[in-house]
Amino acid sequence: MLTLYVDNDRWHAHLRSVVEAVPGIVPVTKGNGYGFGNRRLAVVAEQLGTDTLAVGTYAELGDVVDTFTGSVLVLSPWRSFEPVEHGPHVVHTVGRLADLAGVAAGAPEPPRVVLELMTSMRRHGFSARDLRAARQHLDGVSVEGFALHLPMSHTSHLSEMHRLMNDLVASGIPTRRVYVSHLSDAEFAVLRASYGDFELRPRIGTRLWLGDRDALQVRSTILDCHEVERGDTFGYRGRSAPRHGHIVVVSGGTAHGIGLEAPTGGATLRDRAATIAKGGLDAAGFVRSPFTISGKHRLFGEPPHMQVSMLFVPDGDTIPPVGSEVDVRVRFTTTYVDRTVFS
Repeated sequence: MLTLYVDNDRWHAHLRSVVEAVPGIVPVTKGNGYGFGNRRLAVVAEQLGTDTLAVGTYAELGDVVDTFTGSVLVLSPWRSFEPVEHGPHVVHTVGRLADLAGVAAGAPEPPRVVLELMTSMRRHGFSARDLRAARQHLDGVSVEGFALHLPMSHTSHLSEMHRLMNDLVASGIPTRRVYVSHLSDAEFAVLRASYGDFELRPRIGTRLWLGDRDALQVRSTILDCHEVERGDTFGYRGRSAPRHGHIVVVSGGTAHGIGLEAPTGGATLRDRAATIAKGGLDAAGFVRSPFTISGKHRLFGEPPHMQVSMLFVPDGDTIPPVGSEVDVRVRFTTTYVDRTVFS
């Protein structure tokens, strides 16, 4: 069993500290719910007293609309081919002129929308020119604000934000609420001082739910252990043991997100050197796993299975007994645990 252990008091203290430090916060829950599940985080967001919750897609609305009583903002822009749920609590994101009429078609009341403006992300959104044109096409919708999705960056966003805010003002659209992602507290303070007549609403996910990693621990159960000699075969692919040791079978496989990787975002020479070194180990068949036994991250014996992983531990290292648990380093946004235990 793959288990997420949560220090409940510490985690909730962190959540409250973020909510208190960030005026107008809009918690974000999407995908796997940052390892907790979207439904659970919707309940927690309700307890924190926030008035708006953001989800990633329309498919995720079903996880939260019956547990969160405030507004639910869908971050993915509306498209005609998406199954859309209209309702008084749902706020749609629109980023194209053609979609303003489409989102309103068939809706019993003018749907609530936010208008997304294209940023340097260049993912979705109106150009400044199209946003000005959109003012003539708002009869069928209720505009509740603008949306800005900035790239994650270690440099300042202020110059881009000033340009975007000027574009919002120039559009002439009569709303002063702006939902924005990936600004620092210091940047928000500057912008609030510069644009006092606007309501800035920061959308925050990772910092909120995962900001205190010491409150969270993922552990895997040891399911079996087999002694092997050098040359003994094991696993689906009939690999050979490199030396005398043990094959340790632990819970956690590809169905949990173990061993799955996204392209690296590293941009420094050090990041690239690490990637090259890891690629060399992969090519040689020695891949370090996220499982820790006796203080060391152990090698995968072979690629993870769907539910379990097979690790190789050389002779001489202490192996905990079957049924005990070992630490696992995971990427929370891609991990599905079997259970969550709050203590």
